[in-house]
Amino acid sequence: MTEKEYEISIDPRILELLGPNLYTNIYYILAELIANAYDANASNVYIIKDSEGNIIVEDDGHGMSYRKGVQDFLNVARESRTDEESSFVNGSRKQRKKMGRKGVGKLAALSISKDVEVKTIKDGDKSGFILSRNVGKDRKLKAINEDDIFFEKIKEHGTSIVMRNPSYDIHKTLKAAKRNLLKIFPLVDDNFKIHIQIDKNMESISSPEFETVKELGALITLGKDFEHLHEHFDSKIPNIDNELNLKQLQESRDSYSTTIFLRNKLGEMCEYTLEIRGWVGARRNVSRTQHYRTEFSDNYISLLSNKKLGEFNILPTLDSHETLSVYYVGQLHIDLFEETSLPDMALSNRQGYKDDDERYIVVMNYIKNELLPNLNRLRLKYSKFKKSKAQEEENENKKRKEKQLREQIDSFKDSVASTIGKKLNSKKIDNKEEVIRVAKRAVNQSMPNLNLKSTVENNKKKLLISQTKKNKNVSDLIYEMLIFSGMPAEAILYSNSNNDQSSLPNKVDIFEYLRDFFVESYSTQKIYVVYVTSEQMKDSWGVLSEVGAGWITKSEHDIFNINGFTPTKPLNTNETWANIEFDEQEKIIKLDKINLNVVVNKLIDICNELDYKSATKEDIAAELYKRVELIEY
Repeated sequence: MTEKEYEISIDPRILELLGPNLYTNIYYILAELIANAYDANASNVYIIKDSEGNIIVEDDGHGMSYRKGVQDFLNVARESRTDEESSFVNGSRKQRKKMGRKGVGKLAALSISKDVEVKTIKDGDKSGFILSRNVGKDRKLKAINEDDIFFEKIKEHGTSIVMRNPSYDIHKTLKAAKRNLLKIFPLVDDNFKIHIQIDKNMESISSPEFETVKELGALITLGKDFEHLHEHFDSKIPNIDNELNLKQLQESRDSYSTTIFLRNKLGEMCEYTLEIRGWVGARRNVSRTQHYRTEFSDNYISLLSNKKLGEFNILPTLDSHETLSVYYVGQLHIDLFEETSLPDMALSNRQGYKDDDERYIVVMNYIKNELLPNLNRLRLKYSKFKKSKAQEEENENKKRKEKQLREQIDSFKDSVASTIGKKLNSKKIDNKEEVIRVAKRAVNQSMPNLNLKSTVENNKKKLLISQTKKNKNVSDLIYEMLIFSGMPAEAILYSNSNNDQSSLPNKVDIFEYLRDFFVESYSTQKIYVVYVTSEQMKDSWGVLSEVGAGWITKSEHDIFNINGFTPTKPLNTNETWANIEFDEQEKIIKLDKINLNVVVNKLIDICNELDYKSATKEDIAAELYKRVELIEY
């Protein structure tokens, strides 16, 4: 059998110069390799990080024969789409449009690995070679012996790209890796599945749109392909389904379509239809992904063409709507960007488009002048509905308080009158001063029945987060989860909060506020204390003072513990406390399943203790899961 030879078509110096500089992010590299699998008509693509740290991308596409497929692969920078027929993936019955165009995506792996193994099988024919940044003048690549060609997942047909000793790495947790990858390669359905494996743990990726839509307070869809997303929309405003049927917070539109005239690759002016499909939404709350560190923001609007990401986030290029843009998220598809007959408008690294192209200008004007203003309108309406519901509940609560106060005043009058009557009947009173003393004594004795202190309850903080600034990451998580669970920010006192509604007022002394909130005044309600305990708190005089003051006043409290620290008396160490792991170096908060459940239950109990209606256990657990890294044993 003649030994197989592999000769690359381009100058080796280009590989040496271009290889390490073509891409600067591992997920863009993976997206290019996944796109190659898609164009190979694959049904499954596997991203594997093995025990040695190597990254493997393997697909079950049609594979490459030595005579035809491999030679086409080595023919770099040859346009793969030249006419309508070649714009579709072979074997897809024109159901898949090709993502690749320039033929340089195959070099993506060289950006992180100087020597990349390419292995393929088709009809039992195995081929393999090492794509390298350093190739001799003869352009020959090192062949891989057929006996050394093996695959992790595939058997009969497909291709495997092995990046050894990669200079960039995917996130060490499956959750973050999946989340990042789906933002730049959102195409996942029953016909094309992505699987990620880190060491021995593997998960299949499902569509990210459904989970994102569940977090929105406003949604606009463009085109029938995306109408199904409305089924997953939930504003989380109580009873809004009955009152508004959610229609006022959503719009289902036809795709945007307009006619433009462009010069094709032959220089001829032709008429084209530019169509925009997809969805945009506004989150209910500003996303807080920093708790588990992700390379990509959750606040973005992406542009895709032929189902492939062209530009991850256009928001920085827009010069309006800054205030509400922190809530935006969305994906818009414009297939005219990849029209075969038109000049390529993608940047060489496939991480953006040429902003002077007429197609790009038309799309950006529509987004800026039409789509986002309407999204703003819906988001403001959501905010209005939410505030209206909160105001309604507050008014009902005030009515109950007023009724209670009237009843207490009536009881007070009856008690004072009865007490004075008994005193006057029991002794002979000859002077005015004695009558006054009897009246005052009666008032003092009846004061608990009046309970005037309840009138100031609404203006008093209900909960104190006792912590040290060194534990701010964990304390922020507890604070934000309390608000998510049902507590209003204005009811929480958290000295290191970034929210003015909860932070310590400027120039207020630490011991001054301790006195105000722990020493009894007219209010009968003691402040509830959440202690964030850790090794660092032992050195914090303020926290220790709060612990002592809480014990003196017998305030109810709960403990959230960091990194296995053991709390001691006077804290209630008999109760189960939540143990939260915090990786100081990585700035990652971690919880195992048991402690995640403990945290959720404590959040619910605190809301109930302070008379706030809590979110459901399922919703709280789902939100907490997004913000932490789950420890698997």
